[in-house]
Amino acid sequence: MIKNKTVLVTGADGFIGSSLVEMLSIENCKIKALSQYNSFNNWGWIEDIECKDKVEVLTGDIRDPHYCKFITKDVDIIFHLAALIAIPYSYVAPDSYVDTNIKGTLNICQAAKENGNIRVIHTSTSEVYGTAQYVPIDEKHPMQPQSPYSATKIAADAMAMSFYNAFELPVTIARPFNTYGPRQSARAVIPTIITQIANGAKEIKLGDITPTRDFNYVDDTCRGFISLAECDESIGQTVNIGSNFEISIGDTLNIIKELMDSDVEFITDKQRIRPEKSEVFRLWCDNTKIEKLTGFKPQIDIKHGLQKTIKWIMKPENLKTYKSEIYNV
Repeated sequence: MIKNKTVLVTGADGFIGSSLVEMLSIENCKIKALSQYNSFNNWGWIEDIECKDKVEVLTGDIRDPHYCKFITKDVDIIFHLAALIAIPYSYVAPDSYVDTNIKGTLNICQAAKENGNIRVIHTSTSEVYGTAQYVPIDEKHPMQPQSPYSATKIAADAMAMSFYNAFELPVTIARPFNTYGPRQSARAVIPTIITQIANGAKEIKLGDITPTRDFNYVDDTCRGFISLAECDESIGQTVNIGSNFEISIGDTLNIIKELMDSDVEFITDKQRIRPEKSEVFRLWCDNTKIEKLTGFKPQIDIKHGLQKTIKWIMKPENLKTYKSEIYNV
């Protein structure tokens, strides 16, 4: 069990990472939370979590191998979430994705190996599958690098698994589908819709609304991470974390409109359209494997999760952090 273990969470200052830190705190873990170094000494979303006084916050960068070796000493489990994740920005700055996603994963795995073969839960993404060739998508589905982002995550997954094969590093690749919830940035579609409506827009600017996604509330994603960390049978495995529920962006928009009592109209914003061969048109998770390994099942359905997300974003102190009028890549 993970209770009372010493854990390191990279990317702890982010959306999913900060929620994972909160959940690990409930398990009485001794938590080291890595926030990317900045001169403002800002810890990202760690600033907002109630348990931050119980967390050892580290500031640094996974691109530095020496620092990675330093922060992984005397750790039982590493949850490796730190990554560059915005797909549109990967079109602009792909080299930075190679440095952070591939080399950063190499540095964490190498450090884990050198510090005593520490258990690593490496974070993948459903984007590595690309547009579904069959549904639901199980872990045997082909990889399709449809963006520089997904290409670097495919490579990062391979790097992590190579350490299992070559050095018996106890690695599990956790592959969440489309996580949403409080603290998610405006680069993602759900907060983009909610914040535009909340700020009084009469027209919602979005890209293509025909693609489908398998949306998962952030608490369920974090439960999935922890269930894999507690399962020895998942070592050396790649495991999806998803809901086994498919919904289009358009239908998601309609649910949010209903929940927010809005009659807003949708308009296509051309700058939000991905290149045709880069758009992932269909994602639908087969979560049979994680259920069989761990008994994990998602607990929060899409409507309930959206209600919780809307409630959080609508708080004035949270809404003001979003620049809904600006397209955030």
